[in-house]
Amino acid sequence: MSTILYGIPNCDTIKKAKKWLADNNIAFTFHDYRKDGIDNDFLVQAESELGWEAMLNKRGTTFRQLEEQEKANLDKDKALALLELHPAMVKRPILLHNDAFYIGFKPAQYEEIFC
Repeated sequence: MSTILYGIPNCDTIKKAKKWLADNNIAFTFHDYRKDGIDNDFLVQAESELGWEAMLNKRGTTFRQLEEQEKANLDKDKALALLELHPAMVKRPILLHNDAFYIGFKPAQYEEIFC
């Protein structure tokens, strides 16, 4: 069993997910988008299960600061290119557990995944 939590360490939701995993004695690796980067292969694989609309955080500062032409006419390819260029726009966390992707954190959701 492998578990990887993807995100940025100063995100409150990431902190909650990490705490839940630690409190429940679940071994995991943390992948920091800012330090470890993010590549197109990961984005394509995650998008195939989660959908680019779910992965793109439109409420965050990074997205809001984009030029209007960058935000216009978003489609899968344009969104994935933006996510690769600006990893902070990836909705957090993304959890990869036993080759399945999950997005967001709610204790009940993690209970279903791990218990």
